[in-house]
Amino acid sequence: MKSRKDLSFEDLLDEVIHKDLCNRCGGCVSFCSANSIDALKIGKDGFPEYKYKDKCLECGICYLICPKTRTLEEELKSHFDWRYPLGNFIDVFSARSTDEDVLKVATDGGVVTSILIYLLENKVIDGAIVSKRMGTHGRKPIIAKTRSDIIDAAGSSFAETQHLDELGNIYSTSFPIIKVIKESASESMKKLAIVGTPCQIEAIRKMQLLNIVPSNLIIFTIGLFCMQCFTIEDLSKKNFAKTHKIDLDDIEKVNIKENLILKMKSNVSFHIPLDEIEEIARPACLACNDFSNEFADISVGGVGSQDGYTTVMVRTSIGKQVYAEALYQHYVENSHGLCHESRKVNEKSLLRIIKDFAVRKKIRSEEKNKSMNK
Repeated sequence: MKSRKDLSFEDLLDEVIHKDLCNRCGGCVSFCSANSIDALKIGKDGFPEYKYKDKCLECGICYLICPKTRTLEEELKSHFDWRYPLGNFIDVFSARSTDEDVLKVATDGGVVTSILIYLLENKVIDGAIVSKRMGTHGRKPIIAKTRSDIIDAAGSSFAETQHLDELGNIYSTSFPIIKVIKESASESMKKLAIVGTPCQIEAIRKMQLLNIVPSNLIIFTIGLFCMQCFTIEDLSKKNFAKTHKIDLDDIEKVNIKENLILKMKSNVSFHIPLDEIEEIARPACLACNDFSNEFADISVGGVGSQDGYTTVMVRTSIGKQVYAEALYQHYVENSHGLCHESRKVNEKSLLRIIKDFAVRKKIRSEEKNKSMNK
């Protein structure tokens, strides 16, 4: 096994990208662009590639921060007091937004949107990196700076967006970087929140372990539960849409609870077992072992909660503080109508469901990685 100092982007190409295991989170390019190295870029297919190979410092940081490499894994788990199979967490419950404007556009209970609004309006953050709907099915990462920006971006997306690549570009044009202090450094974008998939959050946490930019900008992370990402184009592959009689142009919202839920503009809903969705999954998603976003400050998803509510896992002390303040200021509310004992039963039920999904994904990952290493 190579030492850290001997690693480079070539190793990332050999072990991750060429094996079709890249999650396309953009972390490697984010680091490279934020520090004005400029050796890497996101290619047309969404995967990282050389931009200027001769500029590569062969520092190996792109390899170390990749969520698919294991060099920093034990260090990361120790830092977050990780425990199998859900990671460390403080509390779990069902909740929803108290804002009618948010509830109108939310996929579940709108908790993510309302927490971001709380963070912005109370000046805890300067902006939030989120994905915004573009056209019928497309999404792109943006820096949300206002309440309306955040509401416009509300609603789940299970397609990939290069959040971290966007972070690197913003950092390189606005903030001090290694060996260079830019005179034009922005005074308004130094504290950011990010909403991301497990691979995106893990890349950020690895960057923070190494104390490298631009991860110092991220002061709060909201992690999405994730079995796998896919695009609308993926649904059209292998006759999937035709088999399930799905009109892709009629899809209005996509959600995952105990199965995939497609809510159509025609007011019809399709519920498709997750086993069938795996038929169109990318190898990178099948090889991923993190369902519950184990290294986020707060993890959220729809599984386990009734319609109109979000399942929330509070994981860190800052996550607990932020959620408590959002709750106190009535940005969000926990599920009502349950006595103390009933709430405890409900929490156990939520944990059981989340654990079932987490274990299922870990087993799937082990099987996929074994088959690829034969």
